Amino acid sequence: MTEQRCASYYSATINREHDYPSLQEDLCVDIAIIGAGFTGINTALELAEKGYTVAVIEQNKVAWGASGRNGGQVTGSLSGDSAMLKHMSRSIGHKAENFVWQLRWRGHDIIKKRIVKYGIECDLKFGHLHTAYKPSHMAELEQSYAEAIKHGMSEDVELLGQKETRNYLGTEIYHGAIFNKRNMHLHPLNLCVGEAAAASKLGVQIFEKSQVLSVEHGAQPRVLTQHGSVSARKVMLAGNAYHKLERKKIGGKLFPAAGGIVTTKPLSDELAAEINPKDVAVYDCRFVLDYYRLTADKRLLFGGGANYNGKPSRDIAAELRPAIVSTFPQLKGIRIEHEWSGMMGIVINRIPQLGQLSENVFYAQGYSGHGIASSHVISEIMANAIDGELKEYKVFAECPHIRIPGSDWLGIQFLAVGMWYYGLLEKLR
Repeated sequence: MTEQRCASYYSATINREHDYPSLQEDLCVDIAIIGAGFTGINTALELAEKGYTVAVIEQNKVAWGASGRNGGQVTGSLSGDSAMLKHMSRSIGHKAENFVWQLRWRGHDIIKKRIVKYGIECDLKFGHLHTAYKPSHMAELEQSYAEAIKHGMSEDVELLGQKETRNYLGTEIYHGAIFNKRNMHLHPLNLCVGEAAAASKLGVQIFEKSQVLSVEHGAQPRVLTQHGSVSARKVMLAGNAYHKLERKKIGGKLFPAAGGIVTTKPLSDELAAEINPKDVAVYDCRFVLDYYRLTADKRLLFGGGANYNGKPSRDIAAELRPAIVSTFPQLKGIRIEHEWSGMMGIVINRIPQLGQLSENVFYAQGYSGHGIASSHVISEIMANAIDGELKEYKVFAECPHIRIPGSDWLGIQFLAVGMWYYGLLEKLR
């Protein structure tokens, strides 16, 4: 069963809707990729640049899932950085610290180069604030700032007190912030659609509205849909929270969490300058945080919270309006024009999951709400692995992951309990 795009601000402002055909034949290519989000499309683009023939098979539309529904913030945050450092140190020793640090910024460089190389229009802007919602959050920000300075980012970051933060945002709720001019924000749907168009021009065959029914393993694996198939030397699964393939091997390792986002009507120039005069993207220090930015047409795009029952929120505007008004009282009563929900793929230890289901069938998933930059890095690593360069791939693949046996429902309950625990910690810190 296929579905059209959700009615979001992004789908309402897409530069151009590309309608790729559905798979109606039996093909043979070098590489078959299942899923046309950031991971699938960018792995395909990387491989096409290396000279491979590639087919991407998507059940719905390019960037139909989280890649086309997220908050649009490209930041150097890694929610699993501590776990990465712990486990990666076992395989690469002291190099792990620099490897994990570079992961934060590598995606930024890939995205910037891709936008320039392929002329992708996606409302790219620079500047971000990581804000202290409580006075106790300032210690965390001071530590993050010191780490950035240690790694040579003195020209990119500035630690702000409460008064300085008010120069960036028209709100009284924050106690300080880190301003980071390397971080970016953009229109994610237009980025992914633009990358797909670039891949298509390089010869990648993209098939939409083509649900994959199964993958046949073997010397030459085969991807089966209702009306066609793709045989390939290697296959990669890139469906993240939305696909249900290969559950016997990777089920219970990743769990869906629904996040909601709204956009207001366009703000006047005066009101936009009052609430966000420097046009920065923002998120705070809480475990379950709020995040927001101004769109190209000066709407407030605001997201926050998450439910961990695996189901979309029912009334996103009602859920988020109190947080909007708490942050910006001057927006009380403003009209909400778009609201939508999307599923994030949450990994318990927050380390992206890279692996193999058989000798020539790979998978990559699990960005835990930090997918724009991370997916571009993982795409580069996966393309290199498929090309035979396994060094970085193994650094991730050798990280252990918790798997919850039984149904997805049980895993979701486990995740919900974990988030309740973190919510309790939030109240205490």
